Amino acid sequence: MKYIYSIILLALITSCNMPVENQTNNGEPEGSHTSAEWQIWAYSTAAPDYIAADASVLGPDMSVLREGTNGWTCLPVNPRGQSDPENGWVDAHEAMPLCGDAEVFKWISAYLADETPVMDKDGYAWMLHGDMGEDNTTPKTLTEEESAEGHWIESGPHLMRMPADPSSLDGMTTDFASGAPYVMFAGTIYAHVMYPMAGYYDYQPESAPE
Repeated sequence: MKYIYSIILLALITSCNMPVENQTNNGEPEGSHTSAEWQIWAYSTAAPDYIAADASVLGPDMSVLREGTNGWTCLPVNPRGQSDPENGWVDAHEAMPLCGDAEVFKWISAYLADETPVMDKDGYAWMLHGDMGEDNTTPKTLTEEESAEGHWIESGPHLMRMPADPSSLDGMTTDFASGAPYVMFAGTIYAHVMYPMAGYYDYQPESAPE
């Protein structure tokens, strides 16, 4: 009987130490970043697992990489594009993937068209891989050189709320260095709330709360 228990214990230890084939420790698939497998992982993991598992996933060209069932859609939103198009995004952070609900995409469509968002209710979007940086006060300012002094923020993991009524955010703090939720693009039709998550200041540690 002791022999049988020893065999079972050895099997359990061995199975726990076996590497997952073609995956890194964080679940990232190995191989080309242009593959559907890598892209689905990179874009869907912008949201928590309970959303990501059943979300639709779109590629940079809006092609459907995976059909979803829960009303959420994940896709890369870096307006700068890929720094190395032949090999795909350098990493998930460069892709700036976003997972949003239906209301958020009404906001995004209006933002891209320089129009006023018309929404039935507040929309929510996850960006757990963060973004490549933006001016906190002026929409579509995408380089630190063009940004107003002290207003550049390269975000780590966060949740965003796009309000149906942007004026509802009037008076809320715009201080992104406090660690608390804050407003981006305050006073504009694109005002929205940023909710920092753990690791939010990893890309800009000098802005972390002291």
